[in-house]
Amino acid sequence: MEAWRRTQRAVWLANLVTAAGMMSFLPFFPSHLQALGLEDRSEIATWAGVLYGAAPLSAAVMSPIWGAVGDRVGRKVMVLRSMLAIALFVGAMAFATSPWQVLVLRLLQGAFSGFVAPSLTLVSVSAPADRQGSISASLQQAMTLGAVAGPALGESARAHGGIRAAYLVVAALALLSAGCVAVFAEEHDGHRRGASAEGGALGDSHGDSHGAARGRTSWRSALRASFGDLAELRTNRALRAAVVLTFWLQFGMGATTPMLELVVQDFPSDAPHILPLSTGALFSAVAIANLVFLPWWGRFGDRHGHARALLACSGLSGAVLALHALPLTFDGWMAMRFALGAVMAGAGPLAFGVVFAARCLAVAIAAALGGTGFGWLGARGLFLVAGGLVLASVGWCGARTRRVRSVGVP
Repeated sequence: MEAWRRTQRAVWLANLVTAAGMMSFLPFFPSHLQALGLEDRSEIATWAGVLYGAAPLSAAVMSPIWGAVGDRVGRKVMVLRSMLAIALFVGAMAFATSPWQVLVLRLLQGAFSGFVAPSLTLVSVSAPADRQGSISASLQQAMTLGAVAGPALGESARAHGGIRAAYLVVAALALLSAGCVAVFAEEHDGHRRGASAEGGALGDSHGDSHGAARGRTSWRSALRASFGDLAELRTNRALRAAVVLTFWLQFGMGATTPMLELVVQDFPSDAPHILPLSTGALFSAVAIANLVFLPWWGRFGDRHGHARALLACSGLSGAVLALHALPLTFDGWMAMRFALGAVMAGAGPLAFGVVFAARCLAVAIAAALGGTGFGWLGARGLFLVAGGLVLASVGWCGARTRRVRSVGVP
């Protein structure tokens, strides 16, 4: 078997296992907080949002640094670093005795555990040029399949060993993934290109074009590249619109997603043990729909342009988020989450550079605000506001696009 194919299969499996592990605990922060002794519903919602958003915040800060380090030491080391960090910090959450301890561990996890970008680069730099698109698609598929399986895995671990068992399972899976990459993935010195997929790039293509010229970047050149990306963001209207849409789309998702378990707890049930399964089902419904509709959105973007696809995806997502405010049964919620996954597939799960930072910051800010807003507005009000913000961003970008075209600005 060719070396790049073996590397791709090892990284694909590692991403699948790691993604499943991560999604086995992210839906259940409210339960963990209740197990730690919190009783006030508003306080639980606030802490759930803060914990959910902590890792994306530190990931956004650290991603340019890890990009520069990866240019020097190689992507295989970066993949191993991220998975070992997940094993260490997520595993330690099993022994946390207060929300503050979990928060510190989440911040450390986000700072050290970004694995998607170096995984993609590790495979793509050694693969043939005509396989780059299929490699990206396959890793997206692995991440989505992990998101489908993760909630059920987490609930199974919790059913047999309690809330802390889920964290230990994640740690074990991350160690398994690291071992798979260490043994089967290959990276040669000649394949260590300067493309900083984790930071200092505006996207896949920008990362490759700028990175190849930089070679092994220094810290100073990495900072210069980051400032250059911000300068291009100011002058490139299409990029700016994409970042705005991405930010508010992820803001709407980040404000509402951490609260789903609290929503499920409000449904009447004669079997309390069914509630966690219901929470996992809501998360898995989004991932399943995403997996099914991702190819359709790819074809739509090829035919009509990816900028138009992102605009349509954002508008539909905002509308579906707002519709969550309707008085729904649990079956209605399942249908609504599936619809949300179908339209969110147009955003695509992989992004780097400025777009990656926008996504991370949006989730971090929105999750904290959403936790606070849940106590003030309730679930319906929170979803309505979140959907309205996404729709407002779509209206702003659409108006800007029409105005630019009317005056003939390219």
